[in-house]
Amino acid sequence: MSTLDLFRLDGKVAVVTGASSGLGVAFARALAEAGADVALGARRVDKLEETRAMVEGLGRRAIAVATDVADPGSCQGLVDATVEQLGGVDVLVNNAGIGTAYPATRETPEQFREVIDVNLNGCYWMAQSCGRVMQPGSSIVNISSVLGLTTAALPQAAYSASKAALIGLTRDLAQQWTGRKGIRVNALAPGFFESEMTDTYVEGYLESMVERVPAGRTGDPAELAATLVWLVSPAGGYVTGQTLAVDGGLTIT
Repeated sequence: MSTLDLFRLDGKVAVVTGASSGLGVAFARALAEAGADVALGARRVDKLEETRAMVEGLGRRAIAVATDVADPGSCQGLVDATVEQLGGVDVLVNNAGIGTAYPATRETPEQFREVIDVNLNGCYWMAQSCGRVMQPGSSIVNISSVLGLTTAALPQAAYSASKAALIGLTRDLAQQWTGRKGIRVNALAPGFFESEMTDTYVEGYLESMVERVPAGRTGDPAELAATLVWLVSPAGGYVTGQTLAVDGGLTIT
């Protein structure tokens, strides 16, 4: 097998949550271009159908399933539909997430719990459901954030806590599953990539943060998606339990 062949995902089935917009769409595209069929989960079904059409336009099979990752039953439903319609699960991309920016003294219990339920608990429910059906050689990637590793001048206690906890969850699942089940578990910690989430930032914030980035720019979603493909493919077959920052150097400043 050539080096480039190691990056192929022909015959594999990937599940991507949060696949209705932003980085989720970029992940779905990259996985399909690498040869995988893709099951797409998100709450916004209309936008999810657009992603499904995009994947099918690349010559791959795709299904779109309304999914609320905060609900364990909904996570199981996405996995059940994937197994039934696409034949199994080889890759899970835990991408669904939400962000808030409430000052710590004013954040309500409900606001904090909502972020944890989606960003942390939702990843665990999805990993549980996929881990029950995945075969040796499968791979899970949790999408954390550089805010799980550093701060970024916004009041984001819930978001940062959820993303830091996801790094710990990644290590533990890798320890539990890599040797016993043959399932690799890793995390990506993206820096600043323009998306629907960054569209909600106050004017001038993103530009001010880019000044901290040695690369001097925001990231291109295609760069992050290419890193994902490496990590879930045979090319990344000796990597597990790791968190890789894809941030233009932000975390070294």
